[in-house]
Amino acid sequence: MLDDLELPLVQELTTYDRRTLSELKPPGMSGSLLQNLGRRPLRIVLWGVATDPDALTTMEQLDGKFRAAKPMPFTGDIVADAHLDVVLIEDLRLQELAGKPQRYSYVLTLREYIKPVDPGPETETGIDGDILGDALGRVNSIAGGIGLIQNLATGLEPFVSKFSDLLGQMQAAKPPQP
Repeated sequence: MLDDLELPLVQELTTYDRRTLSELKPPGMSGSLLQNLGRRPLRIVLWGVATDPDALTTMEQLDGKFRAAKPMPFTGDIVADAHLDVVLIEDLRLQELAGKPQRYSYVLTLREYIKPVDPGPETETGIDGDILGDALGRVNSIAGGIGLIQNLATGLEPFVSKFSDLLGQMQAAKPPQP
């Protein structure tokens, strides 16, 4: 069962359970150390065939759950020992099978949903107050500098004609290139 939808005629089910290990080679030591960095989310790939008169409706419901992209409860007798309760549909492939009407095959990739860790009660935004204050101070100083640049541009207007005359005199005094 995927949420409230029973998956019809599941033909094959494959699980992918991987652990992340990091190999460390300390200098001056023969051999290496392995550090266990935990496991990745469990993945299940299953495929089946829907042949009943409501097969098209079932496939549309499955597609709707895929497009919703929300975690949903999962119940399976075969993977009961894996303690897989909440999943996300990572991939869905649907295909209409030729030869018999109202016959569809589906391949479904489910990934274990692990609830994100709460960042802690630092602030309402979850950002450390010192870092937030420093960032706001820097943004305010940049905004103040932008205002000064506008004053600099309007302050140089009286000198534009003098610099233009000087530039023209320098170009006229430049020796010709051979």
